[in-house]
Amino acid sequence: MRIRTSILRAAVTALVTAAVTALTLTGVAPPAHADGIPSVGRNWAAAGPYSPEVSIGVVHTLYYPQTMGAHGEKHPVIIWGNGTGVLPGAYTLLLRHYASHGFIVVAANTPVSNFAITMRSGIDLIEKLNGDPSSVFYGKVNLDRIGSAGHSQGGSGAINAAVDPRVDTVVAIQPGPLNDPGQLHKPSLFLAGQFDAIVWPVLVKAMYNAVDQAPAEYAELRGATHFGTGITGGDMRGPSTAWLRYWLMDDANARTEFFGPDCGFCTDSQQFSDFRRNGLANQIPG
Repeated sequence: MRIRTSILRAAVTALVTAAVTALTLTGVAPPAHADGIPSVGRNWAAAGPYSPEVSIGVVHTLYYPQTMGAHGEKHPVIIWGNGTGVLPGAYTLLLRHYASHGFIVVAANTPVSNFAITMRSGIDLIEKLNGDPSSVFYGKVNLDRIGSAGHSQGGSGAINAAVDPRVDTVVAIQPGPLNDPGQLHKPSLFLAGQFDAIVWPVLVKAMYNAVDQAPAEYAELRGATHFGTGITGGDMRGPSTAWLRYWLMDDANARTEFFGPDCGFCTDSQQFSDFRRNGLANQIPG
């Protein structure tokens, strides 16, 4: 019996070791939530576990993981709005970054995104593709988790897109003024640049202050300018990714960055020159 028990233990140990080794070799991390999107710890600004793919269409450009649904996971959606006069290519590394974290980004191919018409039609597009057996997106989209995000005029568009009941959360990066944040009923993150001379931080802060009917937070990135967000996302990349990972992926690590008495971003005076949470955000436990 002792010999058999020893053999059994050795076999179990070998299996566990082999499984851990396989996970290490493939680079697959433990899932962050029930949908199976891998955890990234707290490396929000670093590339995620997926290799991004890009498909340029007439009305929208799609950024998405190459291996969508490989482990049975479904991928949440970000509809994206560009700044004035530019197309998604101006943010290509940022949008590829989001895709590397497991998001499907449907970016509007318009330099005028303030009123979010093309942004919202991106939801219709991805719903159609999710139901099309001939599409690479077939059955792989989490249509219950959709965020709107954008920069400058597109940040204003992200706020306006939230009138769509399918949108669950908002990331407004240095948003322009043509919106009514008092009508926001979705959790919202307002990102400002300390040295933004185009959309002054005081203007973004006023938008944040107008939201008292939904959880909202204001993060002012130390040293950031308006155009530093282009291409890579600059200092906005990490916080925006964390916010989207929490609200659209239930990422527990991202939750502790924004909520609770000692939240990570709240106490990070090196990264942020100002960080604020409204009353409803303060009620969310860390």
